[in-house]
Amino acid sequence: MRTESIRLATRGSSLALRQAGEVQAALEERRHDVELVEVETEGDRITDERIADLGKTGAFVRALDERVLDGDVDAAVHSMKDVPTEMPDGLVVAAVPRRASAGDVLITPDGSTLDELEPGAVVGTSSLRRGAQVRAHRPDVDVAGLRGNVDTRVEKLLAAHLQAEHEARTEAEEAYQEQRQRYEKDAEKDPADATREYERTVEEWFEDLSELEKNALGRELDTEYDAVVLARAGLERSGLAHSVTLVDLPTDEHVPAPGQGALAVTAREGTDVAERIQSALDHPRSRVETTAERVVLEELGGGCIAPIGVHAFLTGEVVRTDAQIYSADGEASVTETRELPVDGYARAAREFAADLAERGAADLIAEASR
Repeated sequence: MRTESIRLATRGSSLALRQAGEVQAALEERRHDVELVEVETEGDRITDERIADLGKTGAFVRALDERVLDGDVDAAVHSMKDVPTEMPDGLVVAAVPRRASAGDVLITPDGSTLDELEPGAVVGTSSLRRGAQVRAHRPDVDVAGLRGNVDTRVEKLLAAHLQAEHEARTEAEEAYQEQRQRYEKDAEKDPADATREYERTVEEWFEDLSELEKNALGRELDTEYDAVVLARAGLERSGLAHSVTLVDLPTDEHVPAPGQGALAVTAREGTDVAERIQSALDHPRSRVETTAERVVLEELGGGCIAPIGVHAFLTGEVVRTDAQIYSADGEASVTETRELPVDGYARAAREFAADLAERGAADLIAEASR
């Protein structure tokens, strides 16, 4: 027997719709009727600024949650890392579904690792945290801003590489055709002996490209990227993980953003729909880990204006928590790993954050705020 329909708000990007689709499918397995409602957010409208320059947290969240609070929809699906630690009155995170991979990956056209990039290579990212971590590991590379949805960011990486290959293949094809024409005019030459650098024609090569690569080939670029850093979960949910070569960045060295890889389903507090969503979707381990991360972030402050990474992993009776707070240039940092007891992990996370602040994290965050 079907229960009352749930209207679920989501952003309209391809990744957001895929994430909302996951939640929709999980609810429908529990015999709920679910309708997706697309909502445009401030972050979607402002396309020419870095995320950190939007001026406040929640740029991708607020419009959806306002629709929930107004009663226009029953719930909203967010990337957990976008959700501010301070929730509006009357709103709760009703469910944290099972978390996907929390880590970041480096993508290059040829599968190079971060250590293998040439000095001066351009690495694209819109994240202050990722930029600081890359600079800390490789101070000899350049970090450049990179916005757009996941598809767009990958296309921007591939564009220069594919355009250069297209140009080389076109020139080689023209040289081959010129050689054939010369041989045809020379009685001592056989046109069949003309040599081609590539086995396939430019047209055949183009037809074998994926849709992503074809889109990249037609892009106009202001910046040529040698590598980009993205969340593995976003690539997997977008169906792009098998379209490019990924190099995982260790989560203990490149600590992810709090909540990265997890989804948050928000609903009005105390409602029947919030209880139904929690019963159907909530994954206790994922909630514990993301809560520990968000408590550390909340106590430290900084939101998206400071390079902060926090990653928690529940193992046995402890929540192993890595934290990194960087200066924007990656030259200064406060890093620590602490095992928080499962019993009272939220309180222990606050104490951990206080210790980090005292060790200099508060100064780095204040500097980033300025």
